Amino acid sequence: MNNPFENALEQLQRANAITSLHPDILQILSHPNREVRASIPVRMDDGSLKIFEAYRVQYNNARGPYKGGIRFHQNTDINEVKALALWMTIKCAVVNIPLGGGKGGITIDPKKLSKTELEKLSRAWIRAFAEIIGPHKDIPAPDVNTTSEIMNWMNNEFSKITGDTSGAVITGKPINAGGSEGRGIATAQGGFYVFETVREKIALPASCNVVIQGFGNAGAHAAEIWSKAGHKIIATSDSKGAILNSAGLDITELEKYKKVSGSVIGFPGSKTISTEELFALECDVLIPAALENQITLDNASQIQAKCILELANGPTTPEADDILFARGIPVIPDVLANAGGVTVSCFEWEQNLKNEHWSETMVFEKLQKMMQTETMNVFTRAQELKTDLRRSAFIIALERIKKNITL
Repeated sequence: MNNPFENALEQLQRANAITSLHPDILQILSHPNREVRASIPVRMDDGSLKIFEAYRVQYNNARGPYKGGIRFHQNTDINEVKALALWMTIKCAVVNIPLGGGKGGITIDPKKLSKTELEKLSRAWIRAFAEIIGPHKDIPAPDVNTTSEIMNWMNNEFSKITGDTSGAVITGKPINAGGSEGRGIATAQGGFYVFETVREKIALPASCNVVIQGFGNAGAHAAEIWSKAGHKIIATSDSKGAILNSAGLDITELEKYKKVSGSVIGFPGSKTISTEELFALECDVLIPAALENQITLDNASQIQAKCILELANGPTTPEADDILFARGIPVIPDVLANAGGVTVSCFEWEQNLKNEHWSETMVFEKLQKMMQTETMNVFTRAQELKTDLRRSAFIIALERIKKNITL
């Protein structure tokens, strides 16, 4: 399996090769400012004690406090967290918000924990890292397998430890606990604004056939948003497998079905296919919305999508990028396409600091304007430099970060 941190560093170097930033800047951005590991003890429901490995990587804060989610996943390790933290640093700079990049995680399959155990673990994560986080230091948020309820426990634990009641230390909270309107669907909504901004420029039809890998938070919301806008979702998947209906899946019914059955597999009217087949389907848009390292040297030549929009972090390896670029398949990169989540997290942080609450209309108006502006910046720069959209996004981010680094 590719090391995601090595992939992230390679993306950094590939962008730098086109514009040649100061070598010292590249060196600084090739290393996180700080990596913190903690062993978290949790008393399980059966009375036994288990120790969980937890991480927080504070990558770079040249543009503002560290910002990034906390991932609960059995395959999470320090290299994955470092990669995600570097991508967050780039992402915040791409959409021009006043934040740096960080990421956290615990190596755990949360499905194997009871709700009580999950709450204990979440609160223990905050106790382990309380000294290094804060509204003006480092602001965690949800990521894979972490929810607004988990963010609420964490926020509550932080206020108990520190007395800080602003709520600005954690974003992605429930609305009644200081969360922002629109935060739940912000990643997918932001991705849609990006897609709409470039759709005609990359010669896609008004109504597209869409394949979405992943039917979790980002994937399910994307299916809903694209479907409501008149596009046809022909295939999707979850951890148990993939389904196809060339005539289009009924997303509302599929969501109900998954809630009851626990998977998309077996949805009436659909055909079960493999993940390999999913990636090779002929479609207008392929949206990877699961984990990293999904589009690789092994399957990039089989892809028949006209465009790839990355709602997941790091789904395409550098080798795959080269194959897709040579084949004329634009990849709208994660550091732009899924930045709607962190942008609305930034709005939530601002609202908490000012003790304000913005309407969903206001949140999405602000989000749409920012995503459209930065998408055009990335698209225009890619054309000027005759390069792919990922290198273009990284170049813009590196230039912005460089302005804030004093050597």
